[in-house]
Amino acid sequence: MKKLLILFIAIALTACENEPKDYVTLSGKIENPVEENTLRIFNRTGYEKIIELEEDGSFEDTLKVEAGNYSFQHGKQYGDIYLENNNKSSFTTDYESFDEEMKFTGDAAETNNFSVKSYLLSRKYFTDNLISNGTKEDLDNAVEGYKSAYTKLKENYPNVDSTLVADINMNVKNTVGQLSQYVNSKIAIRKQFPKGSESPKFEDYENISGGETSLDDLKGKYIYIDIWATWCGPCKAEIPSLKKLEEQYEDSNIQFVSISVDDGRGYKGDTEAAYKGWKQMINEKELGGIQLLAKNAWSSEFIRAYKINAIPRFLLIDPDGNIVNADAPRPSNPELVKLFEELSI
Repeated sequence: MKKLLILFIAIALTACENEPKDYVTLSGKIENPVEENTLRIFNRTGYEKIIELEEDGSFEDTLKVEAGNYSFQHGKQYGDIYLENNNKSSFTTDYESFDEEMKFTGDAAETNNFSVKSYLLSRKYFTDNLISNGTKEDLDNAVEGYKSAYTKLKENYPNVDSTLVADINMNVKNTVGQLSQYVNSKIAIRKQFPKGSESPKFEDYENISGGETSLDDLKGKYIYIDIWATWCGPCKAEIPSLKKLEEQYEDSNIQFVSISVDDGRGYKGDTEAAYKGWKQMINEKELGGIQLLAKNAWSSEFIRAYKINAIPRFLLIDPDGNIVNADAPRPSNPELVKLFEELSI
């Protein structure tokens, strides 16, 4: 009787273990985690879960989810993962090389590894150098290489869900279209404003330090111009990198100039509020360089002459007032420092 009871308990426990769980177990480790020691899991429908990391960056928690794709965030780094209840999923990475070191194990590992590797392919072929300096031939070669590499990647992951593959196929198509359009627009700008041609000029722009400044006042040094506005998110994202450049080249033969095109946008059309906001942001963020306000904002002759219809936009002008690059690399782009080195700045 006792043996029969033990057998019954064992069968019951086994049955419980085999019942599908209404949660997913997520674990892993992030090397070199930031001080904000949390991992945020979320999706587009409003789901959110905060997981506390151990001091060494490891974590484990359970989440009740609807099967599908989720995003995760640690510090300023983001990633994507497929989650489904009754699964055990895990990933490891390094904060300092987040995407490159990302590796998934456990359930849905093949799906998740395929997703991250397909994303990395776009970074491999659509490089900073291509965007900053590429020719039409360079772009065509990059597109062909990207498509070919993606086809081979799919062959290496034959068991990935067909629905996910279809979604990534569409992402690849969109990536090719959007980046091709972006790079072609930059190629067109470089062609329209060739290196060595005389730069359009601005005159008597208000200088936050007092008085007015014209482009001719700055001759004698290279001039790196940042066209921006206080309401522009991508513009503000470049501020930390711009500050580092200003410090790095403080004693060099270059002037850093920021020209705001604030015209009331972001301030309910109130130009006076925009003017105050411009001054306030410069003070609060302790912006350096020469801070100017464009006359007539987007309608100013200088902005229109350079055909600037989107910001941020960066210009590099030589000491004689001639164009070096009418669509120069952003401060965060390593290609900019390479350009400065080529010019012996």
